Amino acid sequence: MNEEQDQVLVRRTLRGDKKAFEMIILKYQRPLLSYVGRMVGERELALDFTQDVFVRAYSSIRSYEPQYKFSTWLFKIASNLVIDHWRKKRLPTFSLSESLGEDGDCLTLDVPDDEPAVARQFELADLRQRIETALEKLPGPLRELFVWRHVNELSYEEMAEIKGLPLGTIKNRVFQAKEMVRRILREMS
Repeated sequence: MNEEQDQVLVRRTLRGDKKAFEMIILKYQRPLLSYVGRMVGERELALDFTQDVFVRAYSSIRSYEPQYKFSTWLFKIASNLVIDHWRKKRLPTFSLSESLGEDGDCLTLDVPDDEPAVARQFELADLRQRIETALEKLPGPLRELFVWRHVNELSYEEMAEIKGLPLGTIKNRVFQAKEMVRRILREMS
């Protein structure tokens, strides 16, 4: 389902077609739950937040501007919920200008299309768990960008639009997040 189909579903929703909004929910519930879950770290809270995203989207769908991607608008709602959550929790902050060190290693996850051997499955499960643990140690704003880029596969442009930040800032922070994940994974080894 592409952006044009999203626009059709939005128009149908605006005309009162509840099935159209159900189709939007079916399309976006997994990516939103994945994003929110990684940001708040609690499954039940993530489920509640994801539901809240859809409630807010439905109640304010008239404010959606069709010249922008619908998915970007939804992730912006989710991002605002997560930010509000962080503000309430008063999470510790850090300087984004802090030196992260220099390392030439590259973090990649190459998962073959066909079923891997059992040993490889265990290695991949272990790596996934280590990456999840590393992500939990990232400051919230960097974790958010890392998840959007490397899990939800949002473009830098989409992330800049959601956050209202310059493209260069987004690219820099994604790089910082990746470097922090590398450093944490190295320390865990």
